[in-house]
Amino acid sequence: MAGLSMGGMQTLFVTLHHLDRFSYIGSFSGPVIPGINTGREPQGNAPEEFDSKTAYEGAFADPRAFNKRVKLLWLGVGTAESPMFRSSISGAATALQRAGVDVVYFESPGTAHEWQSWRRDLNEFAARLFH
Repeated sequence: MAGLSMGGMQTLFVTLHHLDRFSYIGSFSGPVIPGINTGREPQGNAPEEFDSKTAYEGAFADPRAFNKRVKLLWLGVGTAESPMFRSSISGAATALQRAGVDVVYFESPGTAHEWQSWRRDLNEFAARLFH
């Protein structure tokens, strides 16, 4: 499952709460906001504020189990996007990588929150689906 912008955020929310059904996850410029729609306060965006043990109801708590179940976790963003989008996405990717979660972090050079970013995301993401 993949989505762009708000659809990317919802893709993360849906897939990470149903890892028994989804093993390819792509968020193209989707803000990473753990806690949204759960009644809890969303966590911060900086890597040191993203808690990989508790984010998304603990989906990443056991990195080895997550990596075995999920074939591809993709977080993409344009380099000219707003600081909020970039920090939420890059911060989460950094924190997940530090925790041992296999995540592909992709930056679309020179693009903002726009179709060119998402075309590049899709082009790179889709190639990995059949790899």
